[in-house]
Amino acid sequence: MMKRLLSALLLLFVLQTLSIAVYAQPSFIDFQRSYPKVANALRMKEDTLRSQFAKQGLPWPAKQIYVRSFKYDSQLEVWVRYTNGQPFKLFKTYKVCAMAGAIGPKRMEGDYQVPEGFYYINEFNPNSSYHLSLGINYPNASDKVLSDSVKPGGDIYIHGNCVTIGCIPLQNDQIEELYILAAQAKNQGQDFIPVHIFPIRFNNRKSFEYLARTTKDNQDLQRFAIKIKEVFDYFEEKKRLPLISVNKKGDYIVM
Repeated sequence: MMKRLLSALLLLFVLQTLSIAVYAQPSFIDFQRSYPKVANALRMKEDTLRSQFAKQGLPWPAKQIYVRSFKYDSQLEVWVRYTNGQPFKLFKTYKVCAMAGAIGPKRMEGDYQVPEGFYYINEFNPNSSYHLSLGINYPNASDKVLSDSVKPGGDIYIHGNCVTIGCIPLQNDQIEELYILAAQAKNQGQDFIPVHIFPIRFNNRKSFEYLARTTKDNQDLQRFAIKIKEVFDYFEEKKRLPLISVNKKGDYIVM
């Protein structure tokens, strides 16, 4: 009887200890806050973001965000929503302050190209040499088929300091806002934060004319632009993201 009681008490102690350990684990946003640059950004920007959300009738923080960027137009948009069934709503458009390369996807290391295609944030870097940075998963499944098989390149980020050799640069105060938005969304449970990079804003006539001139002698670029335009058009109509797969040839397939 005494042994069973001691065993029960020991089990209860272990369970309580485990519960305390799990409960004591910091949240993602608290973990990020442990880094000085992120802590300072939260201190300086979070109330401002909260106010901006309130002015648009949006609860703070967003549970899900979607980022899309347009190379030629030098813009980066942040869209937000709160449930899977909701359409996204545009929160803010940032100016991309420098551009590397030209129209067309990234295909090899050292080509200075900003990728084009469909990605997601795969890294939060609070100690970036470029103030703060968010990594994207280049090369993705399509890039691995179509890019250089030995040196496709990598280390593509959205970052601060307004310089680039193939990334998406913002001003420091802008990357601080985007970093907080992404960190808060991840803290709310969004593990997959999509980042779509388009060559142009397809509904801008000047941009479309530029794309037509640039690709008129390159059928591969024309086909690529037509395919990713399907995702742009789908989102413009529905304010939701389609399912996107990649076939054996590396082509994007909108489902």
